[in-house]
Amino acid sequence: MLHQNIYFHNVTELETSSHTPGWKLQRFPKEVRYSLEEKGRTKAVQSNGCELRFVTDAKHVRVMVSSQESDGQVLVFKGDFLHSSHQLKAGVIHTLQLEAPERFPDVHPEVLNNSAFSSKVWRVFFERINGVFHGIEAFGFEVRPPHSHEPPRLTMFAYGSSITQGAGALSNYNCYVQQTGRRLGIDVLNLGLSGSCYCEQGLADHIAERDDWDIGFLEIGVNMRGVYTVEEFQQRAVYLLDRIIERHPEKPLFVTTMYPNRATYSQEGSAIFAYRDSEQQFNDVLIRYAADKKHANLQLLQGEQIMSDFTSLTSDLIHPSDYGHIRMAEALSGMIQPVIDRLRTEQIQLTMNTTYRGGSI
Repeated sequence: MLHQNIYFHNVTELETSSHTPGWKLQRFPKEVRYSLEEKGRTKAVQSNGCELRFVTDAKHVRVMVSSQESDGQVLVFKGDFLHSSHQLKAGVIHTLQLEAPERFPDVHPEVLNNSAFSSKVWRVFFERINGVFHGIEAFGFEVRPPHSHEPPRLTMFAYGSSITQGAGALSNYNCYVQQTGRRLGIDVLNLGLSGSCYCEQGLADHIAERDDWDIGFLEIGVNMRGVYTVEEFQQRAVYLLDRIIERHPEKPLFVTTMYPNRATYSQEGSAIFAYRDSEQQFNDVLIRYAADKKHANLQLLQGEQIMSDFTSLTSDLIHPSDYGHIRMAEALSGMIQPVIDRLRTEQIQLTMNTTYRGGSI
């Protein structure tokens, strides 16, 4: 969405309140957040993966941001290049002093602009905090949102548990879905909900009704063990997948079974042992769905092939470490790459056909 000539990536709503200055970056509209179960509502307000994106000729820019409830971090990029990191204290408005990289003019432009983003684009990336935007100062220079050719042309949404939201990674930028996007040169809409990926109807309808994505990725099931029966999981998962496929039959959709965790290898008699059976039953629901649906654009992925090294978990034996997230991104991006290549080829052909019909060739 656009505000003050800035493009707000992964933001569907800029929320204001009488007791808090600025605009809170919301990944989900209020009506969707309030349709979730209680824990999901507290996770949905986290701004992980939200970005401020803008272009300006100003060599010095000030961006005012804050974290509403907890200390946290924002990362600043110039195109694909990491520019700086900034620590935010909860409730304190911070002014990010950004200076255009002095060494960019020394190198050939093609090496600055041969990946996902134009090197002209400033990107302020929010970690897993309740991010707030307060304003921008470019000292009279124009500030504009990126043109259509300056960010990636393709976008993937990712819905899932805390693993997808980025838990375990020291920086949210290193979580596996963000790293998958980086490897593939695509944008990511991170819709992960820590401990509360429950496939609620309101959330399913929201994802299905969105048109701002080209590829979908879903990691569902692990949060629903011990909370819902197999039948309830099946009902919710089927509704979610059916709604997305019915609304976007032409778009590629990837669904993964659960990633290995302590329950996968639990010893008989342990407190988590009962989860092992429910994991397999939940996975079987997804396997049967994919087999019965026979949808050409639906691909079922095996979680153990994405997270193949059990020691890539942190010691809680559920969330990947930075090493684990990066290993997962390497595997997942390889699985998605053929689809990305096909979509890019289709985009090129569409552009060529449109240009030809317009008489420019």
